[in-house]
Amino acid sequence: MGVDFKAKQHEFAAYIRDPEHNPAPADVKKQRMSMYRELFFNNIEDFLSAGFPVLRKILTDRQWFALAQDFYATHSCKTPYFLQIPEEFLDYMQNERDNPDDLPFLLELAHYEWVEMALSIAKEEPVFNQQSLDNLPERAVAISPLAWPLVYQYPVQKIGPAFLPLVTPKQPTFLIVYRNREDDVNFIEITPITYRLLEIVQEHESLLAGDCLKQVAEESNHADPELIIAGGLQILKELAEKTIITLT
Repeated sequence: MGVDFKAKQHEFAAYIRDPEHNPAPADVKKQRMSMYRELFFNNIEDFLSAGFPVLRKILTDRQWFALAQDFYATHSCKTPYFLQIPEEFLDYMQNERDNPDDLPFLLELAHYEWVEMALSIAKEEPVFNQQSLDNLPERAVAISPLAWPLVYQYPVQKIGPAFLPLVTPKQPTFLIVYRNREDDVNFIEITPITYRLLEIVQEHESLLAGDCLKQVAEESNHADPELIIAGGLQILKELAEKTIITLT
């Protein structure tokens, strides 16, 4: 008798993904199918645990394995590469996950942990600013591709087993996550004004640092705009020293 290989493949994969809702192939021993199921799922779960270590720590075993199983059973990955599994998991969390019992910050924490991983394996190299920073206002500036300004509702960088905020804070958290000269991924918590300054730098290619600072000062409506400009200039110098800001 001929075998419909495609149908058999779908039957096999459906059980591997979700054995509770799909029957095992009748012509394969149950013990063997259980072994296949365990090997496949454990590979995915291992990558998720490594990519989202804080998420793993704050959830109970039951919560974590239920989350990993739901991702494994319902999400259709678009890549065969294991290193891109965390990105697929983030896509699932953003667009498919709908569980009212989830902690309110779960998606933001997953995104923050994905950013750390994405920057650690990014192919770009940090740009070292060799020139003097004395004339920084007259220099065009850009943000390194290895530095990502981010804003979250929750202080994701502080979340852990001992700190699980269940109420949305009144003020959002502004961060820069970046990869430094030693290829270590770090973060800096920044003020809303610094975040806005970095937004302006991102929005305008090759804009002079001095013009970026003037725009921030105007938007702030501060009584002493020169104070904002001076403070912003010092911040840009510090960010340039960390290769977060590059001079062009």
